[in-house]
Amino acid sequence: MTKKEFARRIMRSQEDLLQILSNLLNKKKIPFCVIGGLAVNAYAEPVVSLDLDLVVQNERLPELLDALGKKCRVKKFANSLNLSSPHSDLRVQIQLDARYQEFISRAKKKDILGYRLPVAAIEDVMKGKVWAAGDERRRPSKRQKDLADILRLVEKKKGLIALIPPELKSRIL
Repeated sequence: MTKKEFARRIMRSQEDLLQILSNLLNKKKIPFCVIGGLAVNAYAEPVVSLDLDLVVQNERLPELLDALGKKCRVKKFANSLNLSSPHSDLRVQIQLDARYQEFISRAKKKDILGYRLPVAAIEDVMKGKVWAAGDERRRPSKRQKDLADILRLVEKKKGLIALIPPELKSRIL
């Protein structure tokens, strides 16, 4: 079984939402990159997740949503747009927080579950995870996963420890 076949199986995809989204972003030349847990997977030992976190160039977001048409349901939250399809268990969250926009320019193509996608630089993935772990509005279980992801990144690149604020460091080290 290939990585892509595995991904489609765990996503229970009748259609390949990830490939559709990736093709659309590439065809329209809309700058984007993967952040979050699947970005951590590009640098560390993979952990299964049904969440795909993306940053899409803000100015091009309406174009993407228009092009998606009725292929996805879109739900707006304070800091994200969540895309879903009745044909896949994959959950796509497009981050709206402007701090993430600069990550796009430093992204490099990497393999994620058999897909070749632009992934935020490891230092940027770490920054995003630190921001998420420190966000008191997030569910405790999500913040705990963020702490585990931070540890996974530090295990791969020791110098990243310098990016962890003292209040988080005391909780994980």
